[in-house]
Amino acid sequence: MTYERTADHTFSLYLEGGVGTRRLDGGQRHGWPGAFCLMPQGTSSEWEITDVFEFVHLYVPDHELRRVFAETFDQDARLMVLPEATFDHAPALAEALRRLASATRSQQPLMAEEAINAAFVTLLGDPRYGGARSRVIRGGLSPAVRRRLLDYIEAHLDSQVTLSDLASIAGLSEFHLQRMFTASCGISPHGWVLRRRLARAKSLLAGCDPIAQIASACGFSSQSHMTRVFRAMTGTTPFSYRNGVAVAA
Repeated sequence: MTYERTADHTFSLYLEGGVGTRRLDGGQRHGWPGAFCLMPQGTSSEWEITDVFEFVHLYVPDHELRRVFAETFDQDARLMVLPEATFDHAPALAEALRRLASATRSQQPLMAEEAINAAFVTLLGDPRYGGARSRVIRGGLSPAVRRRLLDYIEAHLDSQVTLSDLASIAGLSEFHLQRMFTASCGISPHGWVLRRRLARAKSLLAGCDPIAQIASACGFSSQSHMTRVFRAMTGTTPFSYRNGVAVAA
């Protein structure tokens, strides 16, 4: 089995078997149940498989993982560095990926989403993987300007956030603000605002406020607007998500 310059980052966990799997271009080690592999974007690899096994693969676009890195650790997205890992022992990551496999089999999207988020944060917080942040970077937003922009967005999620407002805060043209924000945060200003509104909506849906009221508090023009965005980004509606939270509790 050969993978040629993969388009996404690939998380892989051997659920069952694996002793009959060996990476031909990475030494003589064999897999085992619970072994974790990480293939960064653009990686090529060649594998010999001689026995039955079961595993879960999670394919993650680079921009999505960098957004999570920037949002979770308040770091410039370009500082994220992912090394290859073949047959590592990573219990916390393994548990998150097992939960993802279980959620997928049982068609529980909320559980799957939680497992994916746990896998991201665990990976990026592990010094063996996403913890490598020693690179010197130039350009992009300074940490102080980046923090001012993110604080402004967070404080104005219930109202209109414009590119001109953000550019004024940063002291940049709208064009340069958009380019530098995307480089430093891993996502465009519009995408960041939408993600933060979605996160606030999820938090509020755990309570009892009417969905229309939550839509207004999160800056959506109407309940139907929030429902369209919510469904597009999560695959479910706010109502179904709220019911899923209630069941999980």
